[in-house]
Amino acid sequence: MLEIDTLTCGYGGPPVLREVSIKVGEGQLVAVVGPNGAGKSTLFKTISGVLPPAAGAIRFQGRDIREVPAARRAHLGIAHVPEGRQVFPSLTVMENLALGATTDAGRRDWKENLDKILHWLPRLAERQDQMAGTLSGGEQQMLAIGRGLASSPRLLMLDEPSMGLAPFMADFIFERLAEIRRQTRVTVLLVEQRVAEAIEAADYGYVLEAGRVVLEGNHDALSANDRVRQAYLGM
Repeated sequence: MLEIDTLTCGYGGPPVLREVSIKVGEGQLVAVVGPNGAGKSTLFKTISGVLPPAAGAIRFQGRDIREVPAARRAHLGIAHVPEGRQVFPSLTVMENLALGATTDAGRRDWKENLDKILHWLPRLAERQDQMAGTLSGGEQQMLAIGRGLASSPRLLMLDEPSMGLAPFMADFIFERLAEIRRQTRVTVLLVEQRVAEAIEAADYGYVLEAGRVVLEGNHDALSANDRVRQAYLGM
């Protein structure tokens, strides 16, 4: 579904990502892990069109999308749930969800998607008329994920969904994501600081360090790798 080929990009100075290549197959959950500053969020910004690449290719469903504006990429089926949630605090939960449904597919499927989102994330149903800025961190993360799902994505990109959450809430978010995948088979590209959980959930994973892919493999291979075990799993 998604193929990143020797991608190089940055913010005007030295490149943040250097010749990064990643593949995400239809229906897969692919995890990207690594230390802070490795370029994980930069990768997501480049895929979603916020940041232009300096070199390399980005192909989505066989189409090179480098020249497709960010707003149009959402209509292709790419949903980006950003780091730090970034909900609209002065809008209600329902208004935030409706903003996610502004894609062609999201408008078409709005009622069906809304029913599913409120079933998967019932806390949002309880607070649908509440201002998003008054929600807890975990509730805001649920809302950000729900807003992404409201667009009827083919690819859901989740950037650090457990960041800043209490362990029990992070566990709940991962459980909900697993349930959503079971029911929809949506393709997921996940950046996550909880490396053990990310690798365990993933069909395939990449380790990004200093802007380069240094390791890749399925969850069994990465979990057994001594470098991953020592640096990320505390073993």
